[in-house]
Amino acid sequence: MSSITTDQGIVHYEVYGRGKPVILLHGWLGSWGLWQETMAFLGRYYRTYALDFWGFGESGKKRETYAVQDFVSLVNQFMEQLGIVHAPLVGHSMGGTVSLSVAIRYPERVSKVVVVGSPIVGSSLAVPLKLAGMRPIAFLLFNMMSVFRFGVRVASPFICRDERFADMMDRDLSRTTVESFLLSIASLRRTDLRPMLDQVKIPALGIYGDRDIIVHPKQWQPMQKGIPQAQIERFPLAGHFPMLEEPQDFAERLKAFLDRETPVQSAAQAQPSPLNKSATSVTLAP
Repeated sequence: MSSITTDQGIVHYEVYGRGKPVILLHGWLGSWGLWQETMAFLGRYYRTYALDFWGFGESGKKRETYAVQDFVSLVNQFMEQLGIVHAPLVGHSMGGTVSLSVAIRYPERVSKVVVVGSPIVGSSLAVPLKLAGMRPIAFLLFNMMSVFRFGVRVASPFICRDERFADMMDRDLSRTTVESFLLSIASLRRTDLRPMLDQVKIPALGIYGDRDIIVHPKQWQPMQKGIPQAQIERFPLAGHFPMLEEPQDFAERLKAFLDRETPVQSAAQAQPSPLNKSATSVTLAP
């Protein structure tokens, strides 16, 4: 367990492996722990960092704001303090929205960007998540936390096929505050990256599960339209957490993208992947 102190609070992170750095960012209500299998694989080839955003996991929770742009600042400070000049950013869900935002705001920091089940437009969030960004509902849920956690456990098999997922979510929910719960999802709901995507000039990868019920599974389309060099990997049998549901295939695809020296240019339509028949790959020619 490691941590750094920023001007806005303590940031907890875990690190594994040697080599060039890769930074992994979790999604709403998550923590670094969702990346453990990915880190175990990538750590054989890269020095992998997985951090907890303020208000989540084991990072500091004494803040007034938990907006997407706050997390963008966190990533910049994290890299500054650890002496990471530039690196690929890999973000799941909200973490992917943050990753793209860092690439737009601090382009010198990001060599490649990967988003996993991430909303490009906040309106693509499922209705329950939109409602969670409303203060009365957020406070109601926290005042009935035991009921809420039970509901999440019941819904877990429909969200992710990994049998460990319910316990992971229960653990992470127990370390989330009402303010970080409310303010982060409210900020994400208001986010629309489409007008700024043309500023992303680096290699970009979008990974989306066709069975995602948390973020609309076709959010790869605005990413594809806005970033000419984007590569899209689709997993027809996965939902919002392909790194948990298909960890080996996910890790292999991610590593292949990270290993690549230059962007691949190919057909604009989805093509079956040679790595796994259950996944589909799309790349765009500029």
